[in-house]
Amino acid sequence: MEKIWVLAEQSRGEPSSTALELLAAAGGHASVVEAVSWGEGVAQAAQVLGEHGASKVYDCRGLGSSLPGPRVGAAIASLVEAGGGPDCIFVGQTYDGRDVAGRVSARLDVPLLTNVVGLSSGDEGLVSEHAAFGGSKVVRARFTGAKPEVFVVRAKTFTAAATGGSAAEVVPVELPDTGATDGAKVVGRHEEEQEGPKLDEADVVVSGGRGLGAAENYALVEELAKLLKGAPGASRAIVDAGWVPYSHQVGQTGKTVKPSLYIACGISGATQHMVGMKGAKNIIAVNKDESAPIFSIADLGIVGDVHKVLPKLIDAIRARS
Repeated sequence: MEKIWVLAEQSRGEPSSTALELLAAAGGHASVVEAVSWGEGVAQAAQVLGEHGASKVYDCRGLGSSLPGPRVGAAIASLVEAGGGPDCIFVGQTYDGRDVAGRVSARLDVPLLTNVVGLSSGDEGLVSEHAAFGGSKVVRARFTGAKPEVFVVRAKTFTAAATGGSAAEVVPVELPDTGATDGAKVVGRHEEEQEGPKLDEADVVVSGGRGLGAAENYALVEELAKLLKGAPGASRAIVDAGWVPYSHQVGQTGKTVKPSLYIACGISGATQHMVGMKGAKNIIAVNKDESAPIFSIADLGIVGDVHKVLPKLIDAIRARS
């Protein structure tokens, strides 16, 4: 394959971890890897993007208060139609990524494949893998029609790796006017207050589930995560119950995490949850039900009441600090 474009989301000059993961994946399948980005800080991000394999970054300028989807999607379609477009476009499965991908698909009249959890080279091009039936099955697919092929990839599917390249060349791209399609405007931004590492980037994640019994017991999860310099996570059950915000959810419909250590506290191990964390290097499960599915993927299983186990674990860690 000759060329792959990566949609590289960035903030304040820092490319997202997903963008760097996609660059690593693209480098394994194409001789030329280029990025498309937008917003303040693209010129600064070009250094890191180049170090991770991008030879060029198309800087979509003039977005202002517009949502990225309509105008960035139109810009990518225009670049492709002008010639010299890629064989494939890799997009992260984020809110903005999915919006851009859908609009590129519609404008160029090409299909797209979403929820990609793996990519390999076949005799007739790239073959993608997709989790189905809650992650219990893997479906393989490939494109047979026109290019570019658009793949929307789940976070943590690949591992970011610097290649030692120089800063990517920045190519300014003026965003086209999309008329009424660009009617929605961003009038304000609010960032959630956070202590410690981000959930999807943390090296240690401690998650709680319905086995905690009550919302106030989630404090044990937060305390243990803080002692381990990690991030607190949650199962869908307690997010739906309103115990913790959605931003804490780990699973197929939440965050995908891939830490060195994942501690599941009072989580039975529904397939929906395990899809989002089974890539962790080491998994510890605490559950009073010895037949809980989470034990099937745990490296260490503790059959016990989380209300007794967690306080003792917290005390032991404090004693060693």
